[in-house]
Amino acid sequence: MAKLKISSADMVARARERIEEVETADAIGLVADPGVVFIDLRDIRERQKLGFIPGSVHCPRGMIEFWVDPESPYFKDVFAQDKRFVFHCAAGWRSALTVAMLKDMGFEAAHLKDGFNDWIDKGGPVEKND
Repeated sequence: MAKLKISSADMVARARERIEEVETADAIGLVADPGVVFIDLRDIRERQKLGFIPGSVHCPRGMIEFWVDPESPYFKDVFAQDKRFVFHCAAGWRSALTVAMLKDMGFEAAHLKDGFNDWIDKGGPVEKND
């Protein structure tokens, strides 16, 4: 196999240099804030197995570009709200890449720096039965 031009780890590191990262403790404090929407990028099976942040919106990572774009036939109204969006995945890698790409599109958002796994470790609230 040919060597890649850039590794996935390098891509995540580059993304993190140019996006807003929210520490887990700070994010836990935002759960009750009506001005914040948590977007869960994890696979539906991860969400069903481990639970999810209360009130979070599930968005498959493969659809995010289309769901945020008002000109897309797949646009979702949740992204038209004048709110702060905090994206997350399990470890903060997928969400870092996603938020960097969204920034390139002109959609401002942040991401949960250490992901849902750290959320659980730090005692963040979790809902189940999605």
